[in-house]
Amino acid sequence: MLKIFLKIVRKLPDNQVTIETDENLVTTITCEKAKFSIPGQSGEDFFLSADSRNFRLCFHFPVHLKELIRQTIFSIAANENNKLMTGELFEIKDNTLRVVSLDGHRIAIRRIELKDSYPDRKVVVPGKTLNEISKILSGEMDDQIDIYFSENHIMFKFDDTTVVSRLIDGEYFRIDQMLSSDYETKVTINKKEFLSCIDRATLLVKEGDKKPIIIDIQDGAMELQINSAMGSMKEEIDINKEGKDIMIGFNPKFLIDALRVIDDEEISIYLGQPEGSMFYPERRRELYLSDSAGKLQFREISHISLKSAGTFSERTFSGFTATQVENCELT
Repeated sequence: MLKIFLKIVRKLPDNQVTIETDENLVTTITCEKAKFSIPGQSGEDFFLSADSRNFRLCFHFPVHLKELIRQTIFSIAANENNKLMTGELFEIKDNTLRVVSLDGHRIAIRRIELKDSYPDRKVVVPGKTLNEISKILSGEMDDQIDIYFSENHIMFKFDDTTVVSRLIDGEYFRIDQMLSSDYETKVTINKKEFLSCIDRATLLVKEGDKKPIIIDIQDGAMELQINSAMGSMKEEIDINKEGKDIMIGFNPKFLIDALRVIDDEEISIYLGQPEGSMFYPERRRELYLSDSAGKLQFREISHISLKSAGTFSERTFSGFTATQVENCELT
């Protein structure tokens, strides 16, 4: 019913709107000559009393909540097959707030050092709630957001606005067991140049195609290549490399999503197959992006499969023996 209410309000003339509710919770919305009547719900289901507030977080600095949402919301799951993946983990531990989102293919992590001390706490906030809050927030650096928790709800207060949402029930994924610092290759690269190159490569990919972008790292250069029915493209970027040469393939959209929310001029990329990770099957590879301070991290799992037999090379390709690029697709 909330969606219908919002749609009605958006379509009303740009004039004064009157909202009334009777004893049967029937809500009447009037604007000029337009009048709507829709069923309502008891406000008791949505009220978070002052007695249930366990503690307060004050997001003033070092990062604005709107920016935090922008840097993590893109990697939540679009469908609701797994409810926990449609939300973001807000975890307070050792006076640090960690915000995590994942969709089964990638993970976004943002860490914020809190100015005050708070008890340890973990909650999962619906992504829809965070999206709506992001739309309301002005984005000004002097905005102050107070966040209140109860057992089942979260409340955001800023300016003259209060937003209350139910939390998502369930134990969130054990993120620390998914992550590893064991990598074969580290690359330092100019973010803008890397993003522009991937963006150009996607011109040859039709919507819905599962063509990966192939990253071939050797010595002081990274070659990006893509091969599709529309054509092929190769481009080389200068890098600083530590560790092994590696060829690996990833979903270009996932890379673009992550790069667009990193503000640093240079980023670090770690590639390889973390050892001992129970969450990554054999022959899956991981790419890990980080800003210069290490407070914003993105991890993506490579999902390359061989579509058909081809001319094999001796180089390692994302854990497989590589065929020609055109014979590979994302799974």
